[in-house]
Amino acid sequence: MKKTILFTLLAIFACLSNIQAQNTKEDARQEKKDAEKAYNELLYQQAKLAIDNKKFVLEADQVMFKYGNTAFVSSNTNFVGLDGDNAVVQVAFNIPASGPNGLGGITVDGKASNIKTKTDKKGNIILSMNVMGVGISAQINITLYNGSNSAMVDISPNFSSNRFRLSGKIIPLSQSTVFKGRSL
Repeated sequence: MKKTILFTLLAIFACLSNIQAQNTKEDARQEKKDAEKAYNELLYQQAKLAIDNKKFVLEADQVMFKYGNTAFVSSNTNFVGLDGDNAVVQVAFNIPASGPNGLGGITVDGKASNIKTKTDKKGNIILSMNVMGVGISAQINITLYNGSNSAMVDISPNFSSNRFRLSGKIIPLSQSTVFKGRSL
């Protein structure tokens, strides 16, 4: 009888210890999740402020072409930037040819006009603008996804159907690490 009671008490103690350990692991996971969510919200607010100030860079790590082909690219040489009403669009692929910008792609500068921002029902921020310059005449639409600094930009040239999409992160201009090639 004493052995049964002792065994039962030991089993209950072991179960309680196991539950406590599981709760601690769950608490740690939840704390990590909460910290990550708070960090992403901070990045979102920083990107939102940069868009409001018109001083940001979308550093792209992926390019999607007209028919759905995608390529992963370097974020410091593939970007769309806005500084006031001056816009830059640069794409550079990792190819042996240097291209017009010296990086294997093209860099175009232009003046941004008709800049409009709106927030959709999900809290995503959508910025649209026209960019005109020596080598560019395009409609650019940038979507900053709610809760992070992840974004996507659609670039639709006005005189051709060679549209493409970049996806990456929106960074304030002062914190950006992009390398700009030669402009057209």
